[in-house]
This record gives sequence, C-alpha cells and structure tokens, in this order.
Amino acid sequence: MRSILLCIFILVIGMNCKKNGGDDGSTDLPDAELKTRVVATGLNLPWELVYGPDNHIWFTEKAGKISRLNPTTGQVTPVITIADVRSNGEGGLLGMALHPDFSTNPYVYVVYGYGSTYRSKVVRYTYNSGTLSSPQILLDQIPGASIHNGSRLLISGGKLFITTGDASNTSTPQNTNSIAGKVLRINLDGSIPADNPIPNNPLWTLGHRNAQGLAQVGNKIFSSEHGPDSDDEINIIEKGRNYGWPTVRGFCNESAEQSFCSANNVAQPLINWTPTIAPSGLTYYNSDYLPQFKNSLLLAVLKGSKLMQLKLDGDQSKILETTDFYEGTYGRLRAVTTSPEGKVYFCTSNGSDDKIIEIAK
Repeated sequence: MRSILLCIFILVIGMNCKKNGGDDGSTDLPDAELKTRVVATGLNLPWELVYGPDNHIWFTEKAGKISRLNPTTGQVTPVITIADVRSNGEGGLLGMALHPDFSTNPYVYVVYGYGSTYRSKVVRYTYNSGTLSSPQILLDQIPGASIHNGSRLLISGGKLFITTGDASNTSTPQNTNSIAGKVLRINLDGSIPADNPIPNNPLWTLGHRNAQGLAQVGNKIFSSEHGPDSDDEINIIEKGRNYGWPTVRGFCNESAEQSFCSANNVAQPLINWTPTIAPSGLTYYNSDYLPQFKNSLLLAVLKGSKLMQLKLDGDQSKILETTDFYEGTYGRLRAVTTSPEGKVYFCTSNGSDDKIIEIAK
C-alpha cells in the first residue's frame, strides 16, 4: 500500500510540475496551429517594424519612406518620405522606435544615412495629423558606409539604445573616441546620461561589427550581430563590456583571443553560427496566444531566409534550443514584431515586391 501511495504522490507532483511550467518558464499549453497571411505587398526593402499604440504597424523603407499599416484591412498609409535620406548599399532609412508614452509624447525616433560623405544621424520627429514634423537631430556624424551600419533602435528604461556598425573600418570598434562599432545609449532628448561608462560619451558597449537586432527581455537587452565569414552571434548587452571585434570572432576559444578577452572584459555570445546566417531583427515573445513561442526570442534571418525561434531558459540567460520556420518560403527576412494580442509580424528584404506577413492561429 505504501508503494502505491508513493507512486500516486509522484504522479500528482509530476502533473502539477507540468501544469505550472518547465525550466524554460513556459506553460503546458498545446501548440497552436500557425497560420500565415500576407498583410501587405509591393514594398521596397522594409527595414523596421514597430507595432504602435494605435494598433497599426509602423514601418520604414530604406529609400526614406515611413508608413502605417492596418493589419486587419491591409491598408498602408504613408506618413512621410524623408528628403535627405541617401540609400547607399546597406545604408538608408533603417531603424525606428516610438516613444513608450506616445499619447503624451508623440515622438518617432529614426536613424538614417545621408550626404555625399556618407554619415548617419538619429532624428526625433513629432507625429501630428497623420504626418511627421519638427525634426530634431539627437546624434549626428555616425560613420557610415555601403556596409555595416548597424542602426537598430530600442527604448529601454527611458534611454535610447542605438547599434552602430564598424562602417567597413575595423579600427573603430575598439576606439572609445569613435561612435562606430558600438551600442550607444542616450537620453530621449539627445543628451548623454550621467551613468554611461565614460563621461560625456554615448558609448554603452564596444567591439561590435554590425549588430542589427535589439530586444528587451526583463532587465536584459539582447542583440543579434553579423560576423564576417564565421561567427554570427546573439549577445546579452551589458554596460561597459567589450564584444571583441575585430580581434575576437564568436567565443574566446583561440589562444590570441583568450588573452585579449581576459585583458579587455570581453563578453562571449550565447550562441554563434558558422556558416553564417546573417541575423537581423529580434523581438521577445512571451504570450500564451502562440504557446510554442512563449519565452523565446524570434529572429529574422537574411542569408538563411527564415524565421528562427530561440527558446530561453527560465531566467532568460541561456538559449536552450533553436527552431526554424518558413525556411526558403519568403526569402530574406529583415524585421519582426508582435502585437499585444500575441500575433507575430515579419517583413521580407528581397528588393522587389517585399511583404509584411502575419503569423496567427
């Protein structure tokens, strides 16, 4: 009898553990049947998607256009075409973020390349009566090039985080006097926070090659970054840390890398990919709407032409497993966002008839 009761006790405990969730922080809900729907077509290299408080998807296109998409009807409403944007290879109108208290502060933050001597700048616009006006330059003279411009924006803790690439100059990422090859952090009015690692310097982290994804997960910020011919990465961005480029590729696993890592406070990635996949936009998914995605990063992949799920552990400090979706179905993918309801939206980056696609159930 005692052995039978013990078995019943173990069974009940096991059932409760399963009901309450596993080590990855997920709940035991059945997987949803994923259904995709093309919401918008005929776009030209969309680069950023932001699900706005108006229940529209705000998106940029590299040539300079910002538009709003009604995901229910598919109607695209142009907001502005920024006249001084210069599309140059990988450069152009790229990242965008909306002020978190948009109803009170209707500010839209963008970063774009411009000028014959190619540079990038971060500009804040004010949204009013369906258009953007009153541009205010928050940060200028960011080194730019036809490759490696970074340019993902994220507002976290009342600060604006900006990724910058090395702009095809590997001398800049380790140079604290250059704002290239960095993750930068500024106040929402463009001033420099007093608690940045270096006084009067927007630098937050250094040693980056070309980070094209940023996502907030609890009190952590994750980034996705392009490697050269090896070692694409996912990193956790930590104040003042060095991410190694150009000396370190991926993990600190070679003798020259190990000494550099020890001497320079280098943060190693959570995961790396060789052959490269060209990871781009990144978002965190934690809704029960699509239970199989809960507590995961969703990553838009360019070269690999897929949407990738990166399942996180319970405290969001490790990647437990990866799963690929829609590989080769839609071509190159650039950005991904989610709605409050839990639907997922991603955009293609094929250069002709680009699309925004919805994942729902």
